[in-house]
Amino acid sequence: MKEDMLRLENQLCFPLYACAKEVVKQYKPYLDEIDLTYTQYITMMVLWDKKSLNVKTLGKCLYLDSGTLTPLLKKLEKQGYIKRERSVEDERNLIVTITKKGEELKEKASDIPNKIGACMKLPKEDAKVLYDTLYRILNQIAD
Repeated sequence: MKEDMLRLENQLCFPLYACAKEVVKQYKPYLDEIDLTYTQYITMMVLWDKKSLNVKTLGKCLYLDSGTLTPLLKKLEKQGYIKRERSVEDERNLIVTITKKGEELKEKASDIPNKIGACMKLPKEDAKVLYDTLYRILNQIAD
């Protein structure tokens, strides 16, 4: 009985992992056009929405640690999409702010969600159930 639990097809984590990997692969050609990786893209999505926030909060939004975020943010800064500055109130706090060039990138990326949606061929109702289920899992794990 215990051996059955070690079969790949009995693992919930495997289809989640494989599906995430395959979905991210679908993004690649569109993100290559705007010279972003998937992780840079989701970072920019948060910044298009929030405009400015500290690295710790950004990491929480993306479920990423500072070791992953730091090189990513340096690259985005080098590309001119963001600026990183120490907080005046607390030097330990690093603030990330979107630049004008970063805002302009949003227009170039605006059709990517529709293009990805067309690849999925998943009815909206099923997509909503999946979305809700995945966030319920994420929130339970994060708590």
